[in-house]
Amino acid sequence: MRRSHITVLGLVGATLILIGCNSGSDSSTSATTTTNASATGVWSGTDSVSNLAVTAFINSAGLAEFIRADGLQFVGTVQISGSTLDVAVDGYSNLGGTAFSDGSTYGVGTVTGTVVSGSTLTATLSFTTSGGTAITGNWTLSFDALSNSGSSLAAISASYTDGTTGATVAIDGTGDISSQDANTGCVLTGTVSTTDTSYDVYQVVYKYEQCTGTYAVLNGLQMTGLAVLNTTVSPTQLDIAVTGGAAGASYGVVSYLNAS
Repeated sequence: MRRSHITVLGLVGATLILIGCNSGSDSSTSATTTTNASATGVWSGTDSVSNLAVTAFINSAGLAEFIRADGLQFVGTVQISGSTLDVAVDGYSNLGGTAFSDGSTYGVGTVTGTVVSGSTLTATLSFTTSGGTAITGNWTLSFDALSNSGSSLAAISASYTDGTTGATVAIDGTGDISSQDANTGCVLTGTVSTTDTSYDVYQVVYKYEQCTGTYAVLNGLQMTGLAVLNTTVSPTQLDIAVTGGAAGASYGVVSYLNAS
């Protein structure tokens, strides 16, 4: 993955109801309902088609960010029936990084497969860029134990530095984000939140202003996505993947920030 910028299967048994009829004979009905598997958490593995690493952030509301090592993002809302996973995705290239093979920066497709809660996620990507090029992928991902470390505004509150650009990012105890990049001029303001404190997946919303050069296209755009706080490395690393767009243009930004 580029570092240029800045995841219980159960069974509910139905009650067997016996109804006595006037004739004295019994009739019975039964039904079972299987709980859907969960894809919530952080997942990592490999795409056997591109041979690139793939990481997935999926929150408890079903929002999913599948991030390939070259910075391409495939974003959508997970639908699960039993163990079957289905996601309609929008695909984005990383701003200032690798575009799709035909030069496109956006496309649409599907991610379909199976998931075993807290264990494995196997999926196939079927995707077409806005330039008409078909892209496929076969992903075999494993559940990352980091997922179960939980999330909180207290844990994520810190000052961070983008190791590539040197930009500083501050997140306070209420989840407010602020940043300014001396190289691009970008001023970033937004919020980080968590909807399920059981998992290490955060939701991020922010806006860019005052950007220059390549990043000027981001001015005024609201970017949304997910983040994961990795406390197993030193310094602690905050990984953020967001996307946004307006007026027919779409952009993705993947960021890796080190705690100061």
